[in-house]
Amino acid sequence: MEHRIVGPGPYRATKLWNETVELFRAKMPLRKHRCRFKSYEHCFTAAEAVDWLHELLRRSQNFGPEVTRKQTVQLLKKFLKNHVIEDIKGKWGQEDFEDNGHLYRFPSSSPLKPYPKRPPYRKDVIKFPEWNDPPPGMSQENIPVRPVVMNSEMWFKRHSIAIGEVPACRLVCRRELTEANVEEIWKSMTLSYLQKILGLDSLEEVLDVKLVNSKFIIHNVYSVSKQGVVILDDKSKELPHWVLSAMKCLANWPNCSDLKQPMYSGFEKDVFKTIADYYGHLKEPLLTFHLFDAFVSVLGLLQKEKMAIEAFQICCLLLPPENRRKLQLLMRMMARICLNKEMPPLCDGFGTRTLMVQTFSRCILCSKDEVDLDELLAARLVTFLMDNSQEILKVPLALQTSIEERVAHLRRVQFQKSYPEVYQERFPTPESEALLFPEKPKPKPQLLMWALKNPFQPFQRTRSFRM
Repeated sequence: MEHRIVGPGPYRATKLWNETVELFRAKMPLRKHRCRFKSYEHCFTAAEAVDWLHELLRRSQNFGPEVTRKQTVQLLKKFLKNHVIEDIKGKWGQEDFEDNGHLYRFPSSSPLKPYPKRPPYRKDVIKFPEWNDPPPGMSQENIPVRPVVMNSEMWFKRHSIAIGEVPACRLVCRRELTEANVEEIWKSMTLSYLQKILGLDSLEEVLDVKLVNSKFIIHNVYSVSKQGVVILDDKSKELPHWVLSAMKCLANWPNCSDLKQPMYSGFEKDVFKTIADYYGHLKEPLLTFHLFDAFVSVLGLLQKEKMAIEAFQICCLLLPPENRRKLQLLMRMMARICLNKEMPPLCDGFGTRTLMVQTFSRCILCSKDEVDLDELLAARLVTFLMDNSQEILKVPLALQTSIEERVAHLRRVQFQKSYPEVYQERFPTPESEALLFPEKPKPKPQLLMWALKNPFQPFQRTRSFRM
């Protein structure tokens, strides 16, 4: 009763669904049951299915021990809806699954989910302008010139050029590294780093590259506070003041300076419900719909913690700045609440950590097409995010340094091509340095002359000692 580890790559959610369905059908114990004075062979009760599948999911490294019984019931509801199981009378689809003694069986055939088909991927190669390339819409053949009246002097010039005595003049256009070029460098190198960490040939099936905004990446890297939280230019996209006050209240409980109203019994539960309602009514999850497959793919690296953190760092850089800021503030609040021993229980049925995961997992990650394993995958991601939020929501220093060095190098090359003489003066080559500053012969170490003049001799008695 073991899940094989499904690594990063395209269609990971579908692969996990098919893997779970196959294991459930192959390993779930079947036996004879009686219901209303009638016997049924090769079936199981709903409670037996919940018990067995819950244990399977908790032992799986793809899901982990954080899976709850309630999540297992939700998954079995989807099994019934997709005709993976049916009730003992052959009904499925519209029936509801509950954790009780109702009898179920496997249908004769259980279709697995097919992998979605996507249009062929075309790799867009970023081409920087060459130095000899004319600007768009201009070529050497279409340069506007005035008609020239032919005379003896003009004929001689043209004749000299034709026979090679005078080199022909060409239009040389100086190019500069524009802001758009810099943005494309950030986008291209960031996606290349992510592709390398995931070990994929391309990102076409886990990410729509056209939807990646390079301005978001640059803003998330440079527009940050001393605490590393994103600073927004558009204040209208900030968290509402009342939500921010409520988050500060719970994060600093019970010492909250913003608290202006008296507390009562259960006050902290009402504050938590206010925050949960706001995040639960977001139109789109914080990790966005179009990045769902990318984050789910990174979940396949959780066995390699360092690589998973690096991949999550890059994926979080792709978020809109307002989403990244809301995620940073939410994760900080969740982490502080879980570590606060003075915080009273916020829910009678769950521990604080489990409550945080179940409350906010869906507003952090979910798919637009309602993938069947959304709840389990989101819970797995939020659990890992809570344990490593400080590292994941940092800017990857290695990536930032690499891109900045690349941009600086291209600008030096441009400056060298545009102003070779000035460049040579400011940035001399090893050859020019050797001419300007010839290497001087290294002086030999001086010997201690007193040691040569007065070599060590054994002690001798002098006349003064005799007297």
